Amino acid sequence: DQASRGPGRRPEIDRDHIIAAAVRRLGSNRSVATLSLREVAREAGIAPNSIYRHFQNIDELAVAMIDQAGRSLRTIIGAARQRVAEQRSVIRSSVEVFLAQLDADDRFLQILLREGSIGSAEFRAAVERELDFFEEELQRDLVRLSAAHGGVVHEPKLTARAMTRLVFAMGARALDMDAAERQQLAEETVTMLRLIMVGTLAMGAMAIDQ
Repeated sequence: DQASRGPGRRPEIDRDHIIAAAVRRLGSNRSVATLSLREVAREAGIAPNSIYRHFQNIDELAVAMIDQAGRSLRTIIGAARQRVAEQRSVIRSSVEVFLAQLDADDRFLQILLREGSIGSAEFRAAVERELDFFEEELQRDLVRLSAAHGGVVHEPKLTARAMTRLVFAMGARALDMDAAERQQLAEETVTMLRLIMVGTLAMGAMAIDQ
């Protein structure tokens, strides 16, 4: 209770609260490598020594931020694919949801895009792991959605990889764009994703016929 903690002291916080504090300290162009544990502890409202119970150094905290960013984004985008109405394009809905995350308060997509390009080797490896997870989940959804419509995806793993890498490359370009430029880029990306999908389904059908 408050009395046992003493006046002015916060209750013990967990890793997620520390990660949230670190995210708040990041500006739109700031890398996690520029943060310090003391700075994050101050933002979280805890004593600097308390943060070491959860993270030994800033690199460990940064990797945890990247991991959480990936999990959160996969949940958001996966849910969008699951709930999309029949009359809406799964591809368009996914791209729209992805782009919307560029301006989300949690900045998770910005963290992945930024650290995947300018981060340290360790941070880039962490982002690469998250992209692998995105690809695995997309691969399952591609097979599921195509089968529901009587189609077969040719090389689903490679198809998922091509689509994931395209969307993340688009996101990196969109970071510095205004709304009109982002909309144009989104339309181009939707068309490119559809071309990939048409191609993989056509190749899947050819494999069945052979």
